[in-house]
Parts: sequence; C-alpha cells; structure tokens
Amino acid sequence: MELLEQRILKDGVVKAGNVLKVDSFLNHCMDVKLFQEMGKEFARLYEGAGINKILTIESSGIGIACITAMVFDVPVVYAKKTITLNIDGEVYGAKVHSFTHQADYTVIVSQKFLGPEDRVLIIDDFLANGCALEGLSDIVRQSGAELIGAGIAIEKGFQEGGRLLREKGLRIESLAIIDSMNSETGEIEFRHE
Repeated sequence: MELLEQRILKDGVVKAGNVLKVDSFLNHCMDVKLFQEMGKEFARLYEGAGINKILTIESSGIGIACITAMVFDVPVVYAKKTITLNIDGEVYGAKVHSFTHQADYTVIVSQKFLGPEDRVLIIDDFLANGCALEGLSDIVRQSGAELIGAGIAIEKGFQEGGRLLREKGLRIESLAIIDSMNSETGEIEFRHE
C-alpha cells in the first residue's frame, strides 16, 4: 500500500536491532485517517470472505483493528495480556513471546466472544517473528472458529515469521513489507509481490 509505505519513509525511524519506530502515526500517536485507508484496503483484500469478527492482541493492534472493524461492520475482540476481575467464565489462552518487551505473556480471550460460528480476520500492526500471530491463530483454533486470514500493517519480510506462517497455510495480507532496513543510513527498502 503506497500510502503506508510513503508514511513509513517520511516518519519512520530505523533503530539498531531491526527496530522500526512508527510511534508518530501507527502505535502511539495514531493517524486514524491512515487507519481508515488501511481498513478499506483490508476490506478490499478480503472482500466476500464472510468475516464476522476481527481479532487482535493488546495493545498496539487495537486502533487499526477498530477502524478496520468499522469498515467491515463487525465487532473487534482483543486478546488480553493479563487476567482482570472483569473477565468471567472460561477463556481461551495462548503463550506469546514479545520481542519488543522481551517477555512471555499468556494472552486470553473470553469464550463468550469467539466460537464455531465465527469467521475471523486477525489484524495486527507488525509481523516479524510471528509469535503474536501464531498465538492468536491458536486461540481461533481452540474456539472452533474459522480463521480466514490475517491483515498486517507492516511486515518485516527479512524476518522469518511471515514465511513460516504462510508455509503452514495461513493467508497473510501485509500492507507494507520491508525487505531491509539500515539503522546507520535510515534507508528502508520495500518488497512488492
């Protein structure tokens, strides 16, 4: 998606350790007009798939998922990283490793909000090693719902997560796939498939 790629080139900052900082428009300060265009693109890519739920993970994917859900006119369910008092009843859970936070989480979704009648699209801001996407896919499997695919804002194509998950049969539509980043020059190259 050229609009997103241009925004990454304009405002993204490449840091050491393959970190792309996009907090000025994607995951701290959120450009909801950009999110709306991204949601429209996800709707185009998954047109006719019968999606009736959007699933994401706490917390950076929630904004994109909500705007995308408005375009699809379906609810959003998000996997929580902590059990709180307001979650009652049975839950689905999956272990997820966060490379950003260098921590493992057991993410949970209440069984009330996901079940065999659902056709699910997972939405997230980044795909790198694929841990979050794999955990969310596992939750969908536990629920008996049908996983239609995943919509990713930015995929780090030079890391193996996307390739491994596609090899397992998961449909992944990434709006911007980064082929390489250089923290010394700030250069970013995109893959166009």
